[in-house]
Amino acid sequence: MMNTKMKLKSVGCSIHPSSFSNSAMELLFPFFNSSYVVFPGFCDVHVHLREPGFSYKETIKTGTAACARGGYTSVCAMANLKPVPDSLENLKVQRQLIEDTASIHVYPYGAITVGEQGEVLADLEEMAPYVAGFSDDGRGVQSREIMKQAMEKAKSLGKVIVAHCEVNELLKGGYIHDGAYCAAHGHKGICSASEYEQIARDLELVAETGCAYHVCHISTKESVDLIRKAKKQGLDVTCETAPHYLVMDDSFLQEDGRFKMNPPLRSPEDRIALVEGLLDGTIDMIATDHAPHSREEKSKGLAGSAFGVVGIETAFPVMYTHFVKTGQLTLERLVQLISENPRKRFHLPMGDDFTVWDLDEEFAVDPEQFLSMGRATPFAGWKLNGTCVLTVCQGKVVYSR
Repeated sequence: MMNTKMKLKSVGCSIHPSSFSNSAMELLFPFFNSSYVVFPGFCDVHVHLREPGFSYKETIKTGTAACARGGYTSVCAMANLKPVPDSLENLKVQRQLIEDTASIHVYPYGAITVGEQGEVLADLEEMAPYVAGFSDDGRGVQSREIMKQAMEKAKSLGKVIVAHCEVNELLKGGYIHDGAYCAAHGHKGICSASEYEQIARDLELVAETGCAYHVCHISTKESVDLIRKAKKQGLDVTCETAPHYLVMDDSFLQEDGRFKMNPPLRSPEDRIALVEGLLDGTIDMIATDHAPHSREEKSKGLAGSAFGVVGIETAFPVMYTHFVKTGQLTLERLVQLISENPRKRFHLPMGDDFTVWDLDEEFAVDPEQFLSMGRATPFAGWKLNGTCVLTVCQGKVVYSR
């Protein structure tokens, strides 16, 4: 075995060169005495890989290739598919595609309700051994009673409820934040209450049931406050936000579908509150909500385009450039947010997975160079630091520049 006192820097408490297998050390050898940095493989608990059912948007093959390029070796795939994985039979379709075509670890979610319709519980017990948790992401569970039943069942199964929080009756046809840009340009707005009121309801249910509860893509200052208070009360709650909510607000909006996502970019005050929540530990992890669509679906402006943007290939560079290089986060803390904390919450193994980065290299985001089939990113043209050089999953190279 070669001397592990090398100049290649490793970052992250769960990884050290001395813990690598011989095959991993061989893969790292060309990078010894370089200025590159090795990280534990990143983990994203919120991606949309679109298969089965919507392969014209993304496939598991293209989506996981994009993940690997972004430094990710583990992702959790959302359940808004066709068929919806609401039974073991339907889940098998997705699991077979993962086994056949995924280049990294993909952990599917099972749906909370049948067809994600919010009316009848899915077969949670049957799916439990094969899923990371349960989520109807893309839709909020409107019924308090159904959500309570789901939490009680998930608690008994030792699984996490992963909640997209949205009160349908408050949406009123909105598609961007109900703020300054919306008023100035005559758009229909989505109020902040549509998110935080359902979080408040669910936190009451968590207190009643003791369920492990995770909130998807929080975007409002009220959501941060509610989750901060819930944690102080000792509730078993975690949450995520995405890079775009941390570095953009509704003042960045343009009349372009690449700025349309759900939840929407909120106010500057909301963005500041999210950053504060990130820094004080209220926000546990960074997730991308990588949500590819076809060019046609994203070409109809703010009003007509589908909700969702891609982000798996830009997440780390955005966070590194805007939070580590500015001194707001240490590199070690970013690795916790993007690798360690997601795995801890969802009990996902690390394995022989790592990614090597050149943190000094600057590049301009060009969506035409993405490995994802999705091209709609609000970061197009942004100059960022940090490029992925190598990603290894289970001791195999899954991306190499």
